[in-house]
Amino acid sequence: MTNKLSLEEELETYFGYSTFRLGQKEIISDVLNGNDVLGILPTGTGKSICYQLPARMLEGTTIVVSPLISLMMDQVKELKAMNFKEVIALNSFLDYDKRKRIFKNLNQYKLIYVSPEMLQQKELQFYLKNISISLFVIDEAHCISQWGHEFRPDYQKLKSVINELGDPPVLALSATATKEVQDDIIHSLDRSIIRHIYPMDRSNISLSIQEVINNDEKLDIITSILSVHKVPSLIYFSSKNAAENVSHLLSERLPEHRIAFYHGGMEQMDRVAIQQQFMNNQIDIICCTSAFGMGINKNNIRFVFHYHFPGQIESYIQEIGRAGRDGNQSISILLYSRQDSFLPQKMIDSELPSDDDLIRVKQLIIRYQNENKIFPVELTEIQAMFGLSEVQWRFISSQLEKHGIKVENGIKYDESKVDETFQQIKYLRDERLYLKQSKLKDMMNWIQLKTCLRSGLYTNFQSGYTSVEEFCCSNCGIDLREFKPKQTTPLIQPSTWEKKLRRLLVVGDFE
Repeated sequence: MTNKLSLEEELETYFGYSTFRLGQKEIISDVLNGNDVLGILPTGTGKSICYQLPARMLEGTTIVVSPLISLMMDQVKELKAMNFKEVIALNSFLDYDKRKRIFKNLNQYKLIYVSPEMLQQKELQFYLKNISISLFVIDEAHCISQWGHEFRPDYQKLKSVINELGDPPVLALSATATKEVQDDIIHSLDRSIIRHIYPMDRSNISLSIQEVINNDEKLDIITSILSVHKVPSLIYFSSKNAAENVSHLLSERLPEHRIAFYHGGMEQMDRVAIQQQFMNNQIDIICCTSAFGMGINKNNIRFVFHYHFPGQIESYIQEIGRAGRDGNQSISILLYSRQDSFLPQKMIDSELPSDDDLIRVKQLIIRYQNENKIFPVELTEIQAMFGLSEVQWRFISSQLEKHGIKVENGIKYDESKVDETFQQIKYLRDERLYLKQSKLKDMMNWIQLKTCLRSGLYTNFQSGYTSVEEFCCSNCGIDLREFKPKQTTPLIQPSTWEKKLRRLLVVGDFE
């Protein structure tokens, strides 16, 4: 009879770590006991170990629902480098023949990453039902909640998928979830879930807020700091155009730095390529929107700037959490001018449909059904027909589906049901609008706080915070001249990468 290894021994055997970080062992122990678990751990503290180690130890296959293709690819690459070969990412980059071959051999894999959208495919569900699933993991679980800061409608469909797959144990993970969002996650999944909630403040990230007169002053401050420090840095923007424009201006001012921009309007392959270059130390600075960063496992990011402040504190905490994952001192710098507040307000207005939008969609649905007109198939055509953004249509369509109304040809609904449904959509829209306005107000109040910034940042998430004596925040007094991070040395990569990114990078050469 062989002695059973301790969890610490299993951790060292498979991943080379001798001890667990905060919360990991407790979560893993419950998972291995077959319990449903909600784990809230700070950004950058190793949430992935909470399912990667069980995937090694459990008999069957672990399914991981992940929102970003680039995140899946990074984790698969890292695991294979650690000799965990039975891992695969199912995404839209797979061609039909390769996808078919993988589907037929899913039982060969111990860990399968998949997007929530692909998981809706009946073909994939058919093949998954024929393998033994020991654990179903929902990464970035705040996306489930309609009150979360990155709500994704396909996440709300996961409950039915879990039931289809034989009701395996569930592990839901997130770094930023208020009590309200936690409750909504559990309610949406409709399971008896054990909560493991841990403080999310990171004592090695110093918080600095600097009020400026205009954008020129922002650019001067960023240039001044990064001219002294050549370290991996992120600069967050609320505008795609601003991210591109500032990346070009910085490249002129900082010729020794390699700078790129990243936003959701870029081609998917280009976004993946930029991320890989940043991970490989071939890019020093990324000017990005909130589209960049979820799940980024780069441990030596030293600065996270906010050229524009986000509309809610959850987003800010998640974005600054990308810094200092190695535990070394890092700094968040938010640059704030009085006129900046119109940007998050504009984003709130653009995310939710207006009364006129709802009336127009309702009338078109009824008219198309009455006249037997054919609805477009492509999402972009549907958006154009209704005159909506992707986010607005995603909100409306998810609610229509929730109330049993599908915008499909040949399906007709009683007009009174359509009217009632749109009243419900309007009510939910008003609720979400009020919530977003409240979160924006909280963010602006925090920016203008006169006491310790760290004390006020986590009020809605936890009862206290970690006191920091040095490099705490700009209100407590920090001297950036004392910050002396290790400068990074670029890793030279094959010229194929250089050619691929030459038109995306705003520097001339890689030499």
